[in-house]
Amino acid sequence: MLIQILTHTPLYVWAILAFLLWRGAVEMRDRDVAPRRLFVLPAVMLALSLHDMTRKFDLGLTLAGMWTAGCMLAGWLAWRFGAIRVVAGTTAGHVHVKGSASALAIMLAIFVTKYATSVLLVVQPALALRCAPAICFVYGLFNGFFLGRLARDAAVCFSRNPAACPRTDPVLPA
Repeated sequence: MLIQILTHTPLYVWAILAFLLWRGAVEMRDRDVAPRRLFVLPAVMLALSLHDMTRKFDLGLTLAGMWTAGCMLAGWLAWRFGAIRVVAGTTAGHVHVKGSASALAIMLAIFVTKYATSVLLVVQPALALRCAPAICFVYGLFNGFFLGRLARDAAVCFSRNPAACPRTDPVLPA
């Protein structure tokens, strides 16, 4: 049965996995980026999760509440206990982001959750629908990690060390 599942998986799914592995490898390296680039990964992962939940389940108040609860919990944990990753960049208008394997791990966890949910919906649709609240909570945990980390990075960048995130737009004279 596993061979059938793997062979019937559309090719674009494997392309997404390859992209996530590449993107995760990039996240593991120290790099200088424009501050706005910090928003890209959380936004993409948020879009993937919300798209999957709305496409697979009737995203009502209960499921949205489960997602929100997971997101708030993981967001708070990432905010409170997350490592400081952002320091002043070597280039004007950039920040230096320390590499970490955590983003790769979370991206792969999102991929596995989406894949397993899709397989479960095909093999056991009733069971998948009964598991929908837990699945939405897990998606919320994943998204909360990225959003909490983003909030922590932004807070460190803009309040503790304003020079770490210099303005990239021209400052108009008063």
